[in-house]
Amino acid sequence: MDYLPLFFDVKGKPCLIVGGGAIALRKARLLVKAQADIKVIALKVCTELRELVTEAGGEVIEREYQSEDIGRLSLVIAATDNHPLNAQISSDAQAANVPVNVVDSPELCTVITPAIIDRSPLIIGVSSGGRAPVLARMARAKIEALLPSSYGQLAELASRLREKDSNDASNN
Repeated sequence: MDYLPLFFDVKGKPCLIVGGGAIALRKARLLVKAQADIKVIALKVCTELRELVTEAGGEVIEREYQSEDIGRLSLVIAATDNHPLNAQISSDAQAANVPVNVVDSPELCTVITPAIIDRSPLIIGVSSGGRAPVLARMARAKIEALLPSSYGQLAELASRLREKDSNDASNN
């Protein structure tokens, strides 16, 4: 096993995305769903990414990445098409002990994002450790086909029943 599977709580925590295109947008969508405090830094930021981050209360800064941008962060995502820049971002983040994901470069990552099946609050991640992302996506598609979207509602019901049982036990 190359990676320890974990689910990472970033709700309200500062997360940096370096990059302003379609890949950065895809990562920003995940961070918005997880309710992270997002900052995007890029020379050019696509309109959809700018709107998404701004509407979520995040910040968009149009300029070059600087090593000083890595500070008190919970997560850094490098989503540029510039390999030397991505390597620098990874190095800076690792030096600061900040988890870093470099899109499409698992060798530069300390964390990776799996293929996700989202039946919130039921979440399933499928990963190949970056070795076979197409295979992971195929496995995700097969699992998604087996799990109806109503599993999210079922998980919510189970949560309410669990809370009720817990409250009943503490009242006795």
